[in-house]
Order: sequence, then structure tokens, then C-alpha cells
Amino acid sequence: MQNTATYSCAYCGEENSTFVDWSAGAQQSYVEDCQVCCRPNLLYVRFDEELQDVTIDSEPES
Repeated sequence: MQNTATYSCAYCGEENSTFVDWSAGAQQSYVEDCQVCCRPNLLYVRFDEELQDVTIDSEPES
């Protein structure tokens, strides 16, 4: 299983890499600052254990 995944910043569109924790559940959400523009992104993380795949969607934190 991969320990990192990427997402696009909801503000600047730059690709970011983040650590993912498979043990925290199949669906997670948390806030992480963009590594480029430093603005907060609300991340929605979904794990597919069968395919060992991670999907991350981001939106601006309001």
C-alpha cells in the first residue's frame, strides 16, 4: 500500500504530496495547507483497499 498520494490545490492548482494513513478508515477528511501557496485545503480522502488505490479531492476551506 502506498503511504503518500497527490492532490491539486483548490486555490493555485499546484500538485501537492501528502501522507495517507490507511488505518484511519476508508473515508477521511482533514485540512492541509498547500505546499506552494500555503492556503488551507479541505481534503476528502477515499481508500479502495481492494485496488490499493487512494483518491483525494480538495476544496477551499471556508
